[in-house]
Amino acid sequence: MNIGEASSASGVSAKMIRYYEEIGLIRPMGRSGNNYRVYGEEEVHILRFIKRARNLGFSLEETETLLKLWQDKDRESSAVKDVATAHIGDLERRIAEMQGMVKTLKHLAHCCGGDNRPNCPILDDLAGNGVGDVPVPAAGRKMHA
Repeated sequence: MNIGEASSASGVSAKMIRYYEEIGLIRPMGRSGNNYRVYGEEEVHILRFIKRARNLGFSLEETETLLKLWQDKDRESSAVKDVATAHIGDLERRIAEMQGMVKTLKHLAHCCGGDNRPNCPILDDLAGNGVGDVPVPAAGRKMHA
């Protein structure tokens, strides 16, 4: 099958397939007589694996590691679990950071009058004008500006 068909079958765009080849995540495909890349079911299966790993938030490096582990039938599952566990820790850290961002933005939005006046604590905070020094309210506690 050509790259368009492989893209449809795997759910990975042709552009990403070319990129994965370029960075060495997947091996370069053989070419047909008309110089089109030729993909088989095995390559589509690999592309689906990559897509699933990327959808779960694994980095390209982690995905490459998982792909090599998947292809190594003599691997120990503990190596796979180590990659997944490290990724879980990274996701939990990023979630906590995002929750902090939400909390801060909720506070700033609460402090903003949202009226016709030009002063805006949200923009002041982004500009580093000291508004960020205002403590962010604890969950469930209302602060008044």
